[in-house]
Amino acid sequence: MTNQPPSDGSRRQSKRSQAWQSSDGASSAQPLSSDEAMEQFSLRVPKDQVPARPKPQNPAQPQKAVAEKPAAETAPAEARYSLKAFVDQTRDRDLQQGLFELESPRMLDINLNGEVWIKMGAMVAYTGNVKFEREGMLEQGIGNLLKKAVTGEGARLTKAKGSGSVFCADSGKKVTILNLNNEAICVNGNDLLAFEKSLSYDIRMMRRISSMMAGGLFNIRLQGKGMVAITSHYDPLTLPVTPGNPVTTDPNATVMWSANLEPSFKTDIQLKTLIGRGSGESFQMEFRGHGFVVVQPYEEVYFQSVSS
Repeated sequence: MTNQPPSDGSRRQSKRSQAWQSSDGASSAQPLSSDEAMEQFSLRVPKDQVPARPKPQNPAQPQKAVAEKPAAETAPAEARYSLKAFVDQTRDRDLQQGLFELESPRMLDINLNGEVWIKMGAMVAYTGNVKFEREGMLEQGIGNLLKKAVTGEGARLTKAKGSGSVFCADSGKKVTILNLNNEAICVNGNDLLAFEKSLSYDIRMMRRISSMMAGGLFNIRLQGKGMVAITSHYDPLTLPVTPGNPVTTDPNATVMWSANLEPSFKTDIQLKTLIGRGSGESFQMEFRGHGFVVVQPYEEVYFQSVSS
């Protein structure tokens, strides 16, 4: 009689009988894998009652937590726009960031305990015991005195002395804080907001009369170890200057540059420029060497009020 291979039903029955043998029986069954155990379980339980297998989770893709909205956004309109909510959202907060900290992108908070220099007219509020003194006529030497005589209010400084918080701003411009570590920079006189007394400064004059017409007559060189706050209209852009790759900028848009760079002025004054058919960029600052120059997306005419 020909031996027939066992059918699928026979194999399942044999396998099921092996799985249900007791551990102290004559034959010892091998441990079943999870897939085999599930198969055996499905043979005993109706198909519609077999629980679904859990889907494996990929540890590289954790489940995203549902972000909860702040309570202020989910509160009723009456509470969200109340006077108390406005005061809580805009109140002064000690950020524990040191001497200079940004109360907002356009407001500098100076945690004063000593002396700092600030731009004249930049103080908008203060708390504590603070006194303000105009820069002395000979405080930085006779050279700076003569330069300040022709630079206008843009380079005038006020010394804040005492203990408290001094809030400074300048025409709503964005404030950037820099910490100099025995480094030197040149800042356009109109874009310097405040700096530590530990930094030495010197007013530097441009050598071409065209710079006066373009609005970039003077800049302030800062050097040493300490913090300085500069301002710019909107976000500043830094351009690298390398040998063989000079950078040319509009003086009215130039904020700051490396102190080792000595900018020169290029002019494009022609008859068509004088009658209004020129390019509109008659004066440019050219930077050569190795360093950087910072510009802003805005042309600020510093002497506009004087000429009008």
